[in-house]
Amino acid sequence: MTHRVTNNLQANDTGMVYRQLWIKGLWHQNPALVKLLGLCPLLAVSNTFINALALGVATTITLLVSNCVVSASRHFLLPSVRLPMYVLIIASSVTAIELLMQAYLPALHASLGIFLPLIVTNCLIIGRAEAFASRQTVPTATIDALAMGAGFTAVLICLGAIRELIGRGTFLGDAAVLFGPTASHWTLTLIPQDYTVLIALLPPGAFIVLGFMLAIKNLIDQHAS
Repeated sequence: MTHRVTNNLQANDTGMVYRQLWIKGLWHQNPALVKLLGLCPLLAVSNTFINALALGVATTITLLVSNCVVSASRHFLLPSVRLPMYVLIIASSVTAIELLMQAYLPALHASLGIFLPLIVTNCLIIGRAEAFASRQTVPTATIDALAMGAGFTAVLICLGAIRELIGRGTFLGDAAVLFGPTASHWTLTLIPQDYTVLIALLPPGAFIVLGFMLAIKNLIDQHAS
């Protein structure tokens, strides 16, 4: 009976830790809206919902792989080679993702361009490896990677959807490059096709939209407090 109670308490504590990690990743420590990490690809590539979703998923997969490998090997890495090994792990993951995308999704690979390999330099990934995964168990590091990746991806796709709607008047444009020919009819044209607001599709538009998103989050936090 005592062992059962102890196990229940440990399970409750673990569940509470995981919930806190999700809340932090999605809101309180969101890497894009709070920590402002990875802004270069976030602002440059998020001109459409599809591009933003693809980059967010690629970043999340890289974060997941790096966190798990770093956590699993944390007792074996010497301090002198710790950071180079983190970079090697991240670079290997990104290279594998890029090669797979180039082979199976060439149009999407061309659309993301240089910003796909630049995931290697994303401060979010190496920061979580050093500050969190290197000190935690694999399950905890996995949840942290999923939570932070989901938070980053959520901001990306919101930014991409807003910019695409304002700039092109569409939603899910070019969905076929990610989901295949069956998605060629998924595009929703909400404003006539000759409509274009160029600034929304360029990096300055991303800064403006992200600024409004930051302001809205701050207002929500102030109201909640």
